[in-house]
Amino acid sequence: MNLYNHFWYFSGVLTPKFCDEVIKYALSKEESIARTGGFDKKKLSKEDVKNIQRRRKSDLVWLNDKWIYKEIHPYVNIANRNAGWNFQWDFSESCQFTKYKLNQYYDWHTDPWDQPYKRKKGDPANGKIRKLSMTCQLTDGSEYTGGELEFDFRNYDPHLRDESKHIRSVPEILSKGSIVVFPSHLWHRVKPVTRGTRYSLVVWHLGDPFK
Repeated sequence: MNLYNHFWYFSGVLTPKFCDEVIKYALSKEESIARTGGFDKKKLSKEDVKNIQRRRKSDLVWLNDKWIYKEIHPYVNIANRNAGWNFQWDFSESCQFTKYKLNQYYDWHTDPWDQPYKRKKGDPANGKIRKLSMTCQLTDGSEYTGGELEFDFRNYDPHLRDESKHIRSVPEILSKGSIVVFPSHLWHRVKPVTRGTRYSLVVWHLGDPFK
């Protein structure tokens, strides 16, 4: 898929009060180890945990409260329109509150599954795919080091690879309350945190498969 805008960001648009409320609320709940595809529902063995953490190491809490969606949905709609994607979407998955502590990270990945969701009839996610991903910066960038969100656009021939041109960080979202929205199929990563803790909120927005 050819894109003119690979992502769309909003710097510091959510209030510090909202960010602090999400953090406090999430930290009051039981957290779990972050998983990757193939390990989403099974009971994890020590070897499973080891395999997961080769690619991803962080802790998370799932949230699905209306007051959170009410704040973020307008920015997803604006980004979808202003970036020129105009993707059809009509459902948001649970919000993933993620805690990146010292040496935690998430290596290169994309967000969609290899096929539409197969859920029970009547489930709003049934038959749909991840189209738009959103990350909300809940912690100000001054509170930690490392943990950069990076994209690799990968629109090049192998012999033309130049990371300085194709890998792009998003320093524009380092301020607390910033949001970045991007098509879910883009390759991205979160680099290891080397100081402090980074809190973020990730939400995937679903729609019917592309035609």
